[in-house]
Amino acid sequence: MSTDETVENSAPSAAPSSSDNPTAGLMFSVVVPCYNEEDGLADTVATLVNDLQSSDPYEVIIVNDGSNDGTAAVLAEVVEKYPQVRVETHIHNRGYGAALKTGIRNAHSDLIVITDADGTYPNERIPELVSLAKSKRVDMVVGSRTGKDVTYSWVRKIPKVFLKAYASWIAQQNIPDINSGLRVMRREVVERFISILPDSFSFTTTITVAMLTNHYNVHYEPIGYTARIGKSKIRPIRDTLLFFQLILRTGMYFAPLRVFLPFGMLLGLAFMVSLAYDLFVLKNLTDKTVLFLLFGMNTAMFALLADMIDKRSGR
Repeated sequence: MSTDETVENSAPSAAPSSSDNPTAGLMFSVVVPCYNEEDGLADTVATLVNDLQSSDPYEVIIVNDGSNDGTAAVLAEVVEKYPQVRVETHIHNRGYGAALKTGIRNAHSDLIVITDADGTYPNERIPELVSLAKSKRVDMVVGSRTGKDVTYSWVRKIPKVFLKAYASWIAQQNIPDINSGLRVMRREVVERFISILPDSFSFTTTITVAMLTNHYNVHYEPIGYTARIGKSKIRPIRDTLLFFQLILRTGMYFAPLRVFLPFGMLLGLAFMVSLAYDLFVLKNLTDKTVLFLLFGMNTAMFALLADMIDKRSGR
């Protein structure tokens, strides 16, 4: 991350600690990406700090991702009021995932909590999720939006059905919530994949598939989800297409056989049907049958090569 893209905009973290180092003894860091959230940001931070007042020592890192409204002024007041909160600033808007990566890189603890600035997630559950990450010794605890009190737009719900099904097939296990924005992660694991994590909203989708396909322990804990404060930054059609593109790319990176196998089988089936038609109807071998065979063989060899490279990479 270049120094001209991100500027720290607050005093050092002052989370509870008896050490001379204010960051010593921190149990977890809460990273909150923020873009044009002036309407509800102050209330969200106040609620977050209140929810965490009896928890283990912590810090809150709010990443202002190039907001062009009054967010910066609100954050200046927040930092003055809450010493455990500090701000990292992107001069230009770089995306949800980029904001998370900046927060993770600047965190001082080994457990990273991410949540949103729009008040949609039940941040009072954070201490519980952190406790689960410790007690169950898992690499990631996901707040799965499958609880009773979930308010979710049907426009966003419909494409997620297909996304979840495909991602579950890639990961070879059920994924209750593929892109929840409330989760606890072990920093060392996230940093292993940080170079491939996107700067867009698909950060959470990618880290989910990456961890599951690499056999890390992921626990899903049902949570609620409420209507956001302010205007949503999600554009359903564009972001859904990006989600599909990203899952396909992530699948090719982590589970190439699972991605290419259906294409190889389809080409193999087409070859068999075409061959039978040529032999029993046309009584002659046609070019299309040969092409189906060649394409099928090339796909199979490419899939095996990609899988061999994946295994040799030692992830």
